[in-house]
Amino acid sequence: MRNEDCEVNKERRFWLSVLARAHLRSLEAQWATLEPKPECRYLRTPEVGMAMVRGRISGSGRPFNLGEVTVTRCTVQLNDGQIGCGFIQGRSKRHAELVAKFDALLQVIDYQKELMEKLIQPMHRVWQAQQARHKAEVSATKVDFFTLLRGE
Repeated sequence: MRNEDCEVNKERRFWLSVLARAHLRSLEAQWATLEPKPECRYLRTPEVGMAMVRGRISGSGRPFNLGEVTVTRCTVQLNDGQIGCGFIQGRSKRHAELVAKFDALLQVIDYQKELMEKLIQPMHRVWQAQQARHKAEVSATKVDFFTLLRGE
């Protein structure tokens, strides 16, 4: 695999993770402002299924099956041939559809810069702020346990 392919895949993984975590109303709002709306066809209509979640013993040991989670997926193709995929946790078919459409659009240079600036980067900053707040809340309840040695 060429270096530029790795960079493209890394960038695409980034925007797909942002889109999958995004709130549906944010995606709907951005979709409503998009003009002209690109024509596309479904390669895979939105469908709900299950995926096995795996864990690792002690975080880095042997893998084990933790359980199943509900996921929704969708695949679309723009008229110019770009294929977009959407996988989200949960049952929102519309969310998976919008993720697939935005994924396809983000692969088109004409749309990429604008969508990265107006959609992906702001959503990523919101997610980072939520993570920082959550981390602060959790660390506020942290209890440090220590052992006292009795000097006899």
